[in-house]
Amino acid sequence: MRGRRALRSATALALLAMAATACDAEQWKRIGYPDPASEQGERMLSLWQGSWIAAIAIGVIVWGLIIWAVLFHRKRKDQEGLPLQVRYNLPVEMLYTAVPFVIIGVLFFYTARDESYVEKLSEKPDVTVDVISYQWSWQFDYLGNAYKKADGSPISIVGTPTAPDAPGGTAQGEKPVLVVPVDKTVRFNLKSDNVIHSFWVPAFIYKKDVVPGYVNKFELRPTKLGTYEGRCAELCGVDHSRMLFQVKVVSQAEFDDFVAQQKSGGAQ
Repeated sequence: MRGRRALRSATALALLAMAATACDAEQWKRIGYPDPASEQGERMLSLWQGSWIAAIAIGVIVWGLIIWAVLFHRKRKDQEGLPLQVRYNLPVEMLYTAVPFVIIGVLFFYTARDESYVEKLSEKPDVTVDVISYQWSWQFDYLGNAYKKADGSPISIVGTPTAPDAPGGTAQGEKPVLVVPVDKTVRFNLKSDNVIHSFWVPAFIYKKDVVPGYVNKFELRPTKLGTYEGRCAELCGVDHSRMLFQVKVVSQAEFDDFVAQQKSGGAQ
């Protein structure tokens, strides 16, 4: 009776687990990655999934060989002493020496290919933004004549960090919101005025360090409309955790309206 009850309980738990996981099949398919919101992020997700497929296939083969050796090369009851010992097997040794090199070579090829694609810079990006990090917020300057105000200064979005020691309690800062058009190439020029920061938008599956005295550059092509959270991913000081920003991906028409509003001096 106890065995049957335990079996029924185990079956019920298994069905519950299957029902819970089936509701989020897409998340299982991504193997822990967020839903990519950029063309480059989709390429990185594909590389991640391919690496897992290769790892599972190799694991199945290795465990299969281990089980095969345990089942068919163990000591038999009618056998005296140890099983027959083999000093070496040249074909097998060549196989397990060559196969790891092939595996490493394949993984290296696809990793190098996708890294080159993600790090590639185009000659004429559609939008170029200077990302200036400081303790502890962000400033986004749009470069180019199309984004200059009447006084010649660029459209600039500046954030204010949270001030936890403000009079009367915690004063909530304002996250800077970087607005970019969907399906357009956006170049980011990363600059820092003080210490090392890191520009990270999890939905883009990409981050890059912002190093003082050096301009890091990269490009993204957002593919999905929406507002995505960003943050600094490098410990940069006491208010590091409040160094937040947002990236808002909009249609071209909305982006044009945003530019016109900023050039006229309107609110963000």
